[in-house]
Amino acid sequence: MFKTKQETYPLIALRDTVIFPYQVTPLSVARPRSVKALEEAINKNRLVVFVAQKEPSKENPGPSDLYGMGCLSQIQQINKRPDGSIQILVEGIARAKILDYLQEEPYFKAKIQEIIESPTSDVEVEGLMRTVLSQFRQYIELSKITLPLEVLMNLFNIRDPNRVADLCVSNLDLETKDRQAVLETVDTKERLIKASSILARETKVLQLGKKIQTKAEEELGKMQKEVILREQLKAIQKELGMDEEGEYGELAKKIEQVGMPAEIKSKALKELDRLKKMPPFSPEIPYIKNYLDWLVELPWSKKSENKIDIKKSEKILEEDHYGLQKVKERIVEYLAVNKLAGKIRGPILCFVGPPGTGKTSIGKSIARAMGRKFVRMSLGGIRDEAEIRGHRRTYVGALPGRIIQGIKNAGTKNPVFMLDEIDKVGADFRGDPASALLEALDPEQNYAFSDHYLEVPFDLSEVMFITTANITDTIPPALLDRMEIIPFPGYTEEEKFHIGKKYLIPKQIQAHGLKENQLVFTDSTIKDIITQYTKEAGVRELERQIASIARKVAKQVAEGAKKKFVIKNKDIHKYLGAPKYRLTVAEKKDEIGLATGLAVTEAGGEVLFIESTLMPGKGKLILTGHLGEVMKESAQAAVSYARTIAKELDVKNNFYDKNDIHIHVPAGAIPKDGPSAGIAMATSVVSALTKVPVKREVGMTGEITLRGRVLEIGGVKEKVLAAHRAGVKEVILPKDNKKDLEDVPKHIKKDLKFYFVEHMNEVLALALKFPHKKSGLDDYKKFLAKQLLLSQHVPLSQ
Repeated sequence: MFKTKQETYPLIALRDTVIFPYQVTPLSVARPRSVKALEEAINKNRLVVFVAQKEPSKENPGPSDLYGMGCLSQIQQINKRPDGSIQILVEGIARAKILDYLQEEPYFKAKIQEIIESPTSDVEVEGLMRTVLSQFRQYIELSKITLPLEVLMNLFNIRDPNRVADLCVSNLDLETKDRQAVLETVDTKERLIKASSILARETKVLQLGKKIQTKAEEELGKMQKEVILREQLKAIQKELGMDEEGEYGELAKKIEQVGMPAEIKSKALKELDRLKKMPPFSPEIPYIKNYLDWLVELPWSKKSENKIDIKKSEKILEEDHYGLQKVKERIVEYLAVNKLAGKIRGPILCFVGPPGTGKTSIGKSIARAMGRKFVRMSLGGIRDEAEIRGHRRTYVGALPGRIIQGIKNAGTKNPVFMLDEIDKVGADFRGDPASALLEALDPEQNYAFSDHYLEVPFDLSEVMFITTANITDTIPPALLDRMEIIPFPGYTEEEKFHIGKKYLIPKQIQAHGLKENQLVFTDSTIKDIITQYTKEAGVRELERQIASIARKVAKQVAEGAKKKFVIKNKDIHKYLGAPKYRLTVAEKKDEIGLATGLAVTEAGGEVLFIESTLMPGKGKLILTGHLGEVMKESAQAAVSYARTIAKELDVKNNFYDKNDIHIHVPAGAIPKDGPSAGIAMATSVVSALTKVPVKREVGMTGEITLRGRVLEIGGVKEKVLAAHRAGVKEVILPKDNKKDLEDVPKHIKKDLKFYFVEHMNEVLALALKFPHKKSGLDDYKKFLAKQLLLSQHVPLSQ
């Protein structure tokens, strides 16, 4: 309960201070306006109203800068100082609500409403009062503040809830706005609730602070304990005559023994010295120790001795791989030069060919022939430069690049290092790994290869780098220039037969836990599996088919079968199902508008069936079959050439105005590109225009110009092998590609008939199957026959 009365008193503004009733507070008064208000109060009844400023920084506040509630106080003591300020001791009497300011100069005088409180005897208020006192006691224990004994005695003996809330809040370290909020709360219950809320908040802050402090002290204690234990350990080691340096001494010994170059050794010792001087609890210690471990574990001077026996090397290559004579010959040459020179700074070997042709496995054979360690690193899908050159030591979890990791794992500085799938390296915002490989693969630079993690040069000049790729198109030119390309062509059926019989079957018999005499394949069975169940340049599919048979046999053996399994031709269907591929070309008869083209893909040579058809329309050229830009341009060139010879073909010159031409290359899901299908497309279009069929057993490849010239193409061996697999009997090639037939096996050349052409007229004469009866094409047929005679081909039969 409370009552009020109105009076007029001098008023003094306070900075960062709120005075509560019954609180005794020392103050310093220095501002002229405040001094004059104080003098007025002293001359009268020593009563003055103190009000807190909203903004403490304001030097001369006005009525609007002051809060609306203050405290009527009585001046107890006065002490004037030499500097003009006055020290006073005041005691709060009652809350004072400011009703009006009667004057501002020379000092504030205000009309106030004095709020006189009376004790409250409510059970709820009593409960709140006890809660506040309990919270204040907890606050004092946590904050460890020192309050005068009489203040504490007075506080805990008071039974007036109004005074309890004020005294508790006045002794807390709070902001002005929080104190003012309690002062302005007139209702006793509300004031106690507010005081309780403030005490709860401040107590929680203190508890959190104490928890943090305790944790920090524990950590510090642990570190101090570690320091003491380390010192004790050193003393014990010294007494026992052990190495005083401990693990640092071991590191120092290793640095001396591994044979680092002088400048690198100097840096390692410098890092070790820095490590020794660090406090035991420094977070940098693990990083430096890891770095030094990498330095001492690298083979700076350790290398495999070159024991190259050329005859033995040839024998090893023959044992491990069938065929690939040119590849083996180049590798033996490399080994011979290495033996004589001791060290080669020559080009890096790059094996390029379809999957499954033995590129990776021949790398292992080279290492075996040279007596060196073999390291393989797959580059497929790598997009981060740090994978090659490592991360800077500043990063958490930093490591050297995979080249240095491979050298460390090999344990020698001159292993055979195979970089697999170099054509599948990508690039993104993390850098270009292919560019990072330039330094490693350049014989003029790799004697001082710089890894970001090591930050010291490492000599890679004695490493024999071998790279593999399926195609060279995606390898950056700068990187390709540093490598010597060794093509790995696809295998012939004869070669696949020998590889399957000599290598794959024994390997799969052993892999499936069978004995040699438990599973036998007849020669004709192996050949049928190759021709009817595989269609590839390499031998991986063949190995999978052999493994499939071996699994089924292993199942029967595991069930208790004791017999010897001899796989004959009639048994293949039981084990592998129906044949997947046919021996002959796809078409059973000669078709109009269907030409057989030859192409090269990542998987080796392929046969392409190019279809053309005419239909009523407006002269559009429609191209389908997932064709690339270059192949689309070849199709446009083929159609343009067909239009130029429309008169000779006895086709109306305006056929392209009223008809659409649609060229389609089946297997539409597979991307196709390149210019070598040009003559096949032109033959297909001419056949569609003249209604003359194309010979189904004639395969062709070559680039076409608008004038009908046939230009040289690549991948002749792969294309010829694909034609042979598909059952093609005759192959048309550009004249400039005649030299490339040297790479084709003799027995393949014996089975095929080759024609080398310079002009499209020769292609049409060889590929089109003209009717015997008289037709409007007779003149063109005679013209083509004459062209064949001039080019020394056999003329068309009349």
